[in-house]
Amino acid sequence: MAGSALAETKSLHVPAAYGEPPDGWNWSRLDDVSEGVFDCPHSTPKLTDSGPFVVRTQDIITGVFRADQAGRVSEETYAERIARVTPSRGDLLYSREGTYFGIAAEVPTKTRVCLGQRMVLIRPYKRRLHFSFLCHWLNSPIMAAHIHGYRDGTVAERLNLPTIRALPILIPPLAEQKAIAAVLGALDDKIELNRRMNATLETMARALFQSWFVDFDPVRAKLDGRPAAALDPATAVLFPEHFAHGEHDMLPIGWRLATIEEVCAINAWTLGKNDDLETLEYVEISEVSLGNIANIATYPRGDEPSRARRRLRHGDTVLSTVRPDRGSYFLALNPPENRVASTGFAVLTPTKVPWSFLHAALTQPEVSDHLGQMADGGAYPAVRPEIIGAMQVALPNEPKILDAFHRTCAPLFEQAEANRTQSRSLAILRDTLLPKLLSGELSVQSSESLVDNAT
Repeated sequence: MAGSALAETKSLHVPAAYGEPPDGWNWSRLDDVSEGVFDCPHSTPKLTDSGPFVVRTQDIITGVFRADQAGRVSEETYAERIARVTPSRGDLLYSREGTYFGIAAEVPTKTRVCLGQRMVLIRPYKRRLHFSFLCHWLNSPIMAAHIHGYRDGTVAERLNLPTIRALPILIPPLAEQKAIAAVLGALDDKIELNRRMNATLETMARALFQSWFVDFDPVRAKLDGRPAAALDPATAVLFPEHFAHGEHDMLPIGWRLATIEEVCAINAWTLGKNDDLETLEYVEISEVSLGNIANIATYPRGDEPSRARRRLRHGDTVLSTVRPDRGSYFLALNPPENRVASTGFAVLTPTKVPWSFLHAALTQPEVSDHLGQMADGGAYPAVRPEIIGAMQVALPNEPKILDAFHRTCAPLFEQAEANRTQSRSLAILRDTLLPKLLSGELSVQSSESLVDNAT
């Protein structure tokens, strides 16, 4: 039955995996337990440098609103976009269209937000449905499988409003909803804490790269006759005292511009038919965002997608060549032998510089902006690997400078990767617990010990 017909008849389509709910639990349509499902204004908001946040689909891809990535709008635009409904604590933001559709996030506390394009606002009845429980339900694998059959659209996948309003919700007693939400929320809180910690760690590494190899702060400090900020004397002495003027503007004396292809190998290791691997762990572009891999699929050898060809080594930086301005990149640290990436990635293996230097250089915001401008094509603009290889970095003549950078920044990237590995394990645990909690197969008390051990 199509989504629109489903809503018109006010019928309830229970996911096929479920039979009778536990005693005291019941199924309901979303619109029967909500004050409303509100659509967004059908216009593209003009972004500003300050003001209230506008929530777009890419801002909630982790199931949490990420203010550090979100755009802002003027007070006038904000007033226009909240004319229908003002998002507030207890509401849910829900993406209805695009690559990341069917994801819910709670409206943040004490933060003014309005809906961007392709978003809806869900306001559940507080006495019947706890908003945090509903958020977990909407983000569950149960609902991901369910909405797969009701989405429409060709180029842009989307859920229409009648389909969203008719979504089936399994509702335990309110006290149990809150208890389930608390258990799953503890896992989400740790995942979000890891994400924020990683943002700090990687910002520190990229800031140091910017300071040393783009702004040349240690050299400028010597020119000004002052000590370089946060730089020990043994490292400071390695930097030149002057700049050399050349056709490519100023560089520290003795330094040169090197192309990326001079300091690394690009797509050097390809999966072959005779590679002795029983299974493959496959990373697809759609699962990657800003260093995070949401899901790694496992295939028996021979059943993998044809694009699963890029093999990975320790220290590889992996950049998407498709829509490169979206920040689909990750760092491979001690990958298992059978982990491969899509041919839509460019895999860069450092050969003449430390992996931390290469990764910091290629994940600066300016790089994704540049590659986005260089991309060509229709619905899926892309860049050739040679475009990445032709980019340039400032290379010191003193290798000890690169060694000093690696000693400082490698531990930051390594800690971030350890956090990501833990977060993937926690997400798997959360997605495993959810259907068991929602079927009554596992009690809240039993799950609490599992969560305590994991976090």
